[in-house]
Parts: sequence; structure tokens; C-alpha cells
Amino acid sequence: MSRRLLVDLAATSANWALPPEGERLLTGVAPEGWEVVFSRTPTSSDGDGGARPSPELLNAIADAEAYFGFGMPRELFVAARQLRWVHSAAAGVASALTPEMRASDVILTNSAGVHAIPIAEYVVGGVLHFLRGFDIAAEQQHAANWDKVPFTGPGTPLREISECRALIVGAGGLGSAIAERLTALGATCIGLRRRPALGVPAGFAAVRPTDALDEELPRADLLVLAAAATPKTTGLIDAKRLAMLPSHAIVVNVSRGALVDEKALTKQLQAKRLRGAVLDVFVEEPLASTSELWQLRSTLITPHVSPVSPRRFWDRALAVFTDNWRRYLAGEPLRNVVDKQEGY
Repeated sequence: MSRRLLVDLAATSANWALPPEGERLLTGVAPEGWEVVFSRTPTSSDGDGGARPSPELLNAIADAEAYFGFGMPRELFVAARQLRWVHSAAAGVASALTPEMRASDVILTNSAGVHAIPIAEYVVGGVLHFLRGFDIAAEQQHAANWDKVPFTGPGTPLREISECRALIVGAGGLGSAIAERLTALGATCIGLRRRPALGVPAGFAAVRPTDALDEELPRADLLVLAAAATPKTTGLIDAKRLAMLPSHAIVVNVSRGALVDEKALTKQLQAKRLRGAVLDVFVEEPLASTSELWQLRSTLITPHVSPVSPRRFWDRALAVFTDNWRRYLAGEPLRNVVDKQEGY
């Protein structure tokens, strides 16, 4: 009896759908004795995945040893009788961490780091949007208004990156990619991580434990959220902590919306107690059209697209998966193994 890999990557979004060359690659590298089954049922790549499985998938998963998709829906996991390894093409895994998954000995790996470069470039772009006053420029352009005073007059918000101290919550692969780019432009980057004993990754001037957050916030010109969404990080940046930031600070969230109290953030921005917020993720997606965040010049809102990289994503994602497949067969430690209790 052959061993089965079930590939569930027929995403409705073209950028996230496995291309034909990806199918050929997986088929070509399949070891002897393995069957690769490709699901043709459209699936969701949004967030952590987790779309409701089709009858086709439920039938195919029954005898699969490995699964490659966007997250892992609970119903699909429960139907799997032979499953030993799940690899997610997404970095977030919150929706896959069902009680059944947590209690099992199934290995769960993710694509952490695959999205690091495009997200890091997004962060740099968002920060520059406010540091260089592009929000003001866009408003003036819309009104056909030529006015230098907001840029050159008293109280101008313009700053250089080299003036900034960036506090990056999450010093893993994504946080390091962000820090490297901001540091290259002159910023001083301080990282927060749960286990600072792991060392100081590239790009950071220093790394501190997560309980140093309150001490660091008043010194932060830039606050970048790049940590995984877990019960410990949910609501991390609440009204009290937003109030600790200086009034010229810029908040950037490329993690998950649950890390920030959106109502408190809205109030701080409306009161001009923050320079701006670059937001790619929200508690509820899509962001409701009635949200007051849409109406603020001091927000830069995008629809959860910071990881998009149409010509680079699949090369990186498949490199991680195929390397892990080789490791799995050789009995070697896998990359990007998720700690199912910690949530990342």
C-alpha cells in the first residue's frame, strides 16, 4: 500500500493557488512508494486557512500520511486515520490548533519565514508613508492643494528613519527581516521575545524579554507587531499601553488583529496622540465599512496583503516543504515545527 501526501492548495486567490509547475515539482520529488493527491476543490488561503472541507477532501484524507494545505480544518483532521504530519503553507496556525490537534502526536509545521521579505518591505513602506508625510501629500493631491507649510512649518511631522528607535514585538524570522531593513536605513531596533537567551538575531541592537514591553514603549518611535497570535499575545497592546507611546509614534501591525485593542487605537488616533498606524490585519476581516479607522488620515489600511509576492512565494514555500519532506523520511528534525501548546 502506497503512502499518501494530500495537497490542498487550490486557493481561490490566484496568488496563493499552487501553480502547475509546483504540482510537477511535488510529483517529481515524491519518493518511491508515495502517492501525491492534489485536491481540485477551491479552498481559502485567508488568514490561517481553515475552510470547511469538501467531500472530496474528507475521502482523500482518510488514508493520507501527510497533508499540505492552508492550516488544517478540524473536520478534516478528525477524519484522518493515518495522518502523521501536517504542513501549512501559512505562517499562522491558530485555526489548526484544535483540541484534537493539540492532544495528538501529529507533527505540525508551518511556513514561518517564507513571507518575511515582502512583509518587511511593507513595514518599511508604511513607516516611510508617515515619516515623510505621504499621508499629507495624498490629501493635498486629492484636493489639488499646493501647500508646503505642513511639511516645512512649525510642528512638521517629517523625520528620518535614522532618528527612530523601533520596538519590534517578535524577534523571530519575520522580526529579524524587519529589523535588518530598518537598521540598514539607520534605525535602532530593539526586539522583544519570549526567550531572549536564544540570542540577538540579525538587525537588532538588542533583544529583551517580553515583560520589558512597558519599559520600552515610552521610548519607541516605531512599534511593530510581528509576534504570533496566541492566548498570551491577544490584547497585548491595549489602551493603557497605547497611552505609553509618545505622540509622534507610529504603530505597525503585520501580525494578527487580535494583538491590538482596535477601539483604543482608534481613540488615540482621533485624539492625535499617535502619528499614525499602518494596519494590514484586523480583529474581524474584512474590516467593516462602518469602522472609524477608514476615515482617519492617520491610518494606512490594507486588506491583509503584506505577504503577497506573486513571483517569489511558491519558490520559497515549496523549498521549505520539500526540505521537510526529505527530513521527515530520513527521520531528521523538521524545520518550523509548531509548539502546539505555545501556539507557534
